[in-house]
Amino acid sequence: MLKLHPIPSALAAALCSLLALPSSRADDTLMQRVLIDGSRASQLGVADAAGDGSVTQQQLAARTTYRPGELLEATPGLIVSQHSGEGKANQFYLRGFNLDHGTDLRTTVDGMPVNQRSHAHGQGWTDLNFLIPELAARLDYKKGPYSAEQGDFASAGAASIVYANRLVRGVASASAGQNGYRRALLADSLEVGPARSGAVLYALEAMHNDGPYTRGDDYHKLNAVLRYSQGYANNGFNLTAMAYSADWNATDQIPLRAVQQGLLGRYDGVDNSDGGKAQRYSLSGAWQRSGEDTAARVSAYLIANKLDLYSNFTYFMDDPVNGDQFAQPDRRVTSGVDASVAWHAHIGEASSITTAGLQLQHDNIFNGLYKTVARQAIAATRADHIVESSLGLYVENSTRWTPLLRTTAGLRADGYRFDVRPTQPGSASALAHPAARASDRLLSPSLGAVFGPWAQTELYANAGTGFHSNDARGAVVAEGAAGAPLVRSRGMELGLRSEWLPRLQSSLSVYRLDFGSELSYVGDAGATEAGEPSRRYGVEFSNYYKPFKWLSVDADIAFARARSRGAAAGAAYLPGAVEGVAQLALTLDKLGPWSGALRLRYFGPRPLTEDNSVRSRASQTLNGRIGYKFAGGLQLELEGFNLAKRRVSAIDYYYASQLKGETQPVDDVHFHPVESRSFRLMLTQSF
Repeated sequence: MLKLHPIPSALAAALCSLLALPSSRADDTLMQRVLIDGSRASQLGVADAAGDGSVTQQQLAARTTYRPGELLEATPGLIVSQHSGEGKANQFYLRGFNLDHGTDLRTTVDGMPVNQRSHAHGQGWTDLNFLIPELAARLDYKKGPYSAEQGDFASAGAASIVYANRLVRGVASASAGQNGYRRALLADSLEVGPARSGAVLYALEAMHNDGPYTRGDDYHKLNAVLRYSQGYANNGFNLTAMAYSADWNATDQIPLRAVQQGLLGRYDGVDNSDGGKAQRYSLSGAWQRSGEDTAARVSAYLIANKLDLYSNFTYFMDDPVNGDQFAQPDRRVTSGVDASVAWHAHIGEASSITTAGLQLQHDNIFNGLYKTVARQAIAATRADHIVESSLGLYVENSTRWTPLLRTTAGLRADGYRFDVRPTQPGSASALAHPAARASDRLLSPSLGAVFGPWAQTELYANAGTGFHSNDARGAVVAEGAAGAPLVRSRGMELGLRSEWLPRLQSSLSVYRLDFGSELSYVGDAGATEAGEPSRRYGVEFSNYYKPFKWLSVDADIAFARARSRGAAAGAAYLPGAVEGVAQLALTLDKLGPWSGALRLRYFGPRPLTEDNSVRSRASQTLNGRIGYKFAGGLQLELEGFNLAKRRVSAIDYYYASQLKGETQPVDDVHFHPVESRSFRLMLTQSF
């Protein structure tokens, strides 16, 4: 009996051809049925490391998510948080990292990079608010720098969301909830062309949310996707257009002292003019072909992003009269090509697949940092035109030497060019930050071995190097570590994956990851900071258990230790570095017309200072949903968030700020609260 697994597209194409399997459309209902009936697809014989995995469409649909970016929490050990208005990019935590808004977590949607380089607010800015969860056909994730295909930002991990080409059924849904929440979605796909060989998929989404804040977020979002596809998963193409627009108010983090003194409520803000506007428009296409022993894939994209972001984190510390609000506008056009060719070969009893690929990306960016009062600019700290280009070449070989041994070896070469020029020649900011250029190259080898399976158990050993790029404004600095254009990472990992016990899938990994510098661009100050080299150790244990057809259980736990390797004794902690996370989720499906889920998430305490003298508190949240299917494709769902009414923080920082009326800055914990308990009711009609 043939057992089907989700595998990389190039490998899938080659294997389908070699095994003479019938071609399947990208969203063929038979393929979907195999994955659904088997629930979480087995990764034995598929994954190259214990930290790799894939989440099916059904599993993604079963998750209760407050905001689209939380879909990535289907990756074991990953926490997705927020410290400002709903339209702002999320904050991410994984493997001992506070990843800020996406640095060192490479994220793609339909093959398009979401991380934005040399961003006005933070390097690797990852705004997933344009994501429509109902279109997500699969989430693939990797952890560690062990894949030659993954380049910039992928040292801690990489997450890839794949959109469907076709929907099994159209969907129209309307949602309403507390705190001004409203959402409407219409999505469907139509067979078109000769012999109905093509398909047009469309989706329209509108949403509004105030949140629990005293001054509501007033978050408005309009979102649309239009796609034409033809052919099959291994022989076909698609063309896609996306459009997203949003605006919002922001209740940023607030000082703990103000809440304890009764000056502010938990959901109050300090500067009521904080907020932002964002737009994203993209055109993309993908083409794939496979033959007897080869498979080729080419994708290209053109993305226009626009952001106006207004923030005030120190209130009246720098300017006691006007306040400390600043603006970070960012305008960019990103274009790129991603191409690969895979060859399959037999060498005696061994078989191998060799993949060679090219990744080209070009960013044309205008951004800056301005002093503002109620969103009106009064001074420029800096304003730049940035042109950043990169070329990545890689080759990777995967060979099965015996039934109990397979290896993966890869080599990646990256070249970067940075060009930064002030957009206001002659100004004080231009004199402080003159035009400059820089370039850099890097080779990144990787090696992995998989032993087994014995008793439905595989053992993994992986080692590799990766990197993340510096912000261009830091890369052109000629002096010190802050000017390093590309920062090296080195990782190693041992792990196992077992399905020895019936209906239980488990994976365990122990890893180490070193970085040459804790380098970051501080968009709030318009400067690059280079920390000491760092080292992270950790262990992750992930389990998926399906005791009955109608019940599945997810139980994941992860611990990490992050330290600076060059700091003075007693000051080696990395502020914000995540130390422990866990989740326990119960999902019920096919229980007659009923379905439901409960998910408990634990976000452990973190050091907030280098000497660990100030720490955040742990937080636990419980979310859930219950649904009922009526005849005729009608479904009613009730979602609940923070069901236990926990008064905990979504995020914590420790720094100095000054409120109006205070005579000097005060070092304090600043926090953003987890949203209060709320409910959303959704009515969905499938057609």
